[in-house]
Amino acid sequence: MLQFPLWKVILIVLTLAWGVVMALPNVVNMSGAPGFMPKEGVNLGLDLRGGVYLEMEIRAEDVIGGRLEVFARDVRTALARTDSADPVAHLAEVNGQTMTIKLTRADEAGNFPVDETIARIDKVNGPLEGGLAGGKTYEVTRAGPDSILVSVPENSENLMMMDALSKTETIVRRRVDPDGVAEIAITPSGTSRLVLEAPGEPDPERLKSLLSRDGRMTFNIVDDSPSAITAAQAGVVKPGYRLISGPTTGPLLVRSIPEIVGSDIATASQGNDEANRPQINFRLNSNGARKFFETTRANTNKRFAIVLDDVIMSAPNINEPIAGGNVRITGDFTMEEAQDLAAIISAGEMPAKLQFLDQRTVSATLGRDSINAGIRASVIGILLVAGFMILAYNLLGIFAVASLAANVILIFGALSGLGATLTLPGIAGIILTIGMAVDANVLVFERIREEQQSGRSLLTAVQAGYERALSTILDANITTLIAAGILYLLGSGPVKGFAATLGIGILTSVFTAFVVTRWLTVVWIKTFKTKQLSV
Repeated sequence: MLQFPLWKVILIVLTLAWGVVMALPNVVNMSGAPGFMPKEGVNLGLDLRGGVYLEMEIRAEDVIGGRLEVFARDVRTALARTDSADPVAHLAEVNGQTMTIKLTRADEAGNFPVDETIARIDKVNGPLEGGLAGGKTYEVTRAGPDSILVSVPENSENLMMMDALSKTETIVRRRVDPDGVAEIAITPSGTSRLVLEAPGEPDPERLKSLLSRDGRMTFNIVDDSPSAITAAQAGVVKPGYRLISGPTTGPLLVRSIPEIVGSDIATASQGNDEANRPQINFRLNSNGARKFFETTRANTNKRFAIVLDDVIMSAPNINEPIAGGNVRITGDFTMEEAQDLAAIISAGEMPAKLQFLDQRTVSATLGRDSINAGIRASVIGILLVAGFMILAYNLLGIFAVASLAANVILIFGALSGLGATLTLPGIAGIILTIGMAVDANVLVFERIREEQQSGRSLLTAVQAGYERALSTILDANITTLIAAGILYLLGSGPVKGFAATLGIGILTSVFTAFVVTRWLTVVWIKTFKTKQLSV
């Protein structure tokens, strides 16, 4: 006979109570609720909440040009002779997606050692990560009697673009959402584009400013001697140095080769100084902290410049060796500027400059209209489904409607609890779920009707109805759930939103149909000693 042990009743009640608690912030202001209660409702997507839409692109010539510039440093090292202090004299020039190496000094026989130079370059020309084992990243060929051409074959270009796009996506996410709490969506488009959707962001120009920075952070020793600065300002720059400026420091002569680079920084955050003014705090990793200590010990009483994208952010004096790797940048920052700079430093250097192709601002008014339309459609759908079920199945139809209401509550509770983002297609998924939620009830009720007509008692008819309809209902819902899973994994943006609500709705509808409706039916029969139900 149908039995509901106490533990099952407790489980049902706890599940429904959890759904109600998690769904409450969607209809009630929970800001004053106790600490253990949820405060926020379902996260709304860009199409419902409003915000900024940006389409961005990284260009192949920028990505490959940057890679070639890094390779040029490797080439310089490779061409240093092992038996002499003099390197192979050469000039390397990057032009778009190729690099030309021109030898400037002949060997003892008066010939330019082109073949030997190519052999040395090949020693540092290894395969790209993800490329063919043993393959070469660059194609190195003789371009003339005294020149070498370095180019990028198509397979290497594709791998470079894939790697650059993946790194760019990570850096964009870290800059826009450094704490990982904003419900931003970053979607790759093709091999070179990204689409950013930032719900609730009112200022697209701030996002563009945040993302347009290269994010190259370096620590450079400063030459403060008046004669060197005067000569540099006159156009004669000391070898190994360059003249750059900052908003608070003016022009300074800094060493070209940095002591510490962005990869030595572990974390960065916005903080406040002793006067409660915004500053930027960052911590170096173990390797960076060691280099920072050695640099400050060897350059006591000198200044070092903290440079971001060729702009000096700060240039403090080194009074004593600094251990521990904790550094701060002070200046005339606003709170927002300090937060943005900390996000840029922490995220790291962009592999290529972002080009902005499309920009849209979605107003919250349009989102509110969409929500209201979705609510109206949901209410109409529930009323029509409820009317049909009550007319067709009488008392059991009322139980089905009650479980349908529990289903909607559980859907919103699950969306809130999982931190999912609700979009307009997601609302469509909920409305579809409302229509599908009673399918299981219809199959069970029809089976109960058949069992009663065959002469079974009411309790055995209900038990047989649920048991015999189970396999059919599971088959139908599992296949739909698989389809929703594929849509979620392979889709993007609106498709993911639809698949998420559909998948959650399938799970909750099976639970409410088989557990809640059945429980209500059993409680009614046993409480009122009902012998027959009009189905």
